[in-house]
Amino acid sequence: MTAETGKRFVDFNLQNQDGKATTLDDFAGKWLVVYVYPKDDTPGCTIQGKSFTASKQEFDDANIAVVGVSADDVASHKDFCNKFSFTIDLLADPNQELLRAAGVGQSEYKGTTYWDRTSFVIDPEGKLRKVYEKVSPEGHERVLLDDIKGMQA
Repeated sequence: MTAETGKRFVDFNLQNQDGKATTLDDFAGKWLVVYVYPKDDTPGCTIQGKSFTASKQEFDDANIAVVGVSADDVASHKDFCNKFSFTIDLLADPNQELLRAAGVGQSEYKGTTYWDRTSFVIDPEGKLRKVYEKVSPEGHERVLLDDIKGMQA
């Protein structure tokens, strides 16, 4: 299955950096950004985490939740969040269930395969509204915030 615009987003049940189970239904009534990133504590992923943390209040004020997802485990996410004081949740998908079900692409870099940096915008009813593929980490949070505000209008 691949996530399809206009349809319900993939149901998931993943643990955040504190080991708390998190599901799609936890965000009912809110807009949700699920941003997929390749790996904890790498340059682009750190930029994204810091940017979403810095703009968290703006997202909160617009009724938008933000979660990051990678194939790293809970312990790795915890270390990553603590190292950079992130205030957003990072969901662990070590079995790559959500990543595969949502149809996230993969790329190779220096002989290692990584999940592509992808963002999904989900509306308060749980429907996928927009997908951003092969995202550049610089300034992407601004694009998301502006686009979602436009969808809310």
